[in-house]
Amino acid sequence: MAKSIKTEEMPALDKTDLAILRLLQQNARITIKEISEKVHLSSTPVHERIRRMEETGVIKQYVTLLNGAMLKKGLMVICYLTLRQHSKAAGDKFIKTIMQMDEVIECLTISGQFDFMLKVVAENMDAYYDFHVNRLGQIENVGNVQSVFVMGVIKQSHQLVF
Repeated sequence: MAKSIKTEEMPALDKTDLAILRLLQQNARITIKEISEKVHLSSTPVHERIRRMEETGVIKQYVTLLNGAMLKKGLMVICYLTLRQHSKAAGDKFIKTIMQMDEVIECLTISGQFDFMLKVVAENMDAYYDFHVNRLGQIENVGNVQSVFVMGVIKQSHQLVF
């Protein structure tokens, strides 16, 4: 159904690699030169280390975090969702459909009472209602959906601490 987190193929990372990763997590726009100065290496080995971590999947992608409220995406909803059928084909079909929905910015498989947790953004309650009824609710295998409305964001980070 969903991809699992792989741990067996992790490349060996030394303290310099970890320092580079910390710097990139704090500011993905930091230059190779600035990283080189902070980790006390020349630019070429820093660039090679970053390229290696990109190629091995340690670095998945570089992103820019946006203020959704300033872009008419100020309503955030966490949707807990169950499927009626739990076959591989049914799960794959659901995932393929969800991947096409721009309102869904995160989709996680979870354990417990629900099968998936979605993070959904919308302009307002009317837009979310339309999404819930006319898009999410029309997926053939969707069973129960529980929506939880985010009232405020206290902490938002994508930085891993190591």
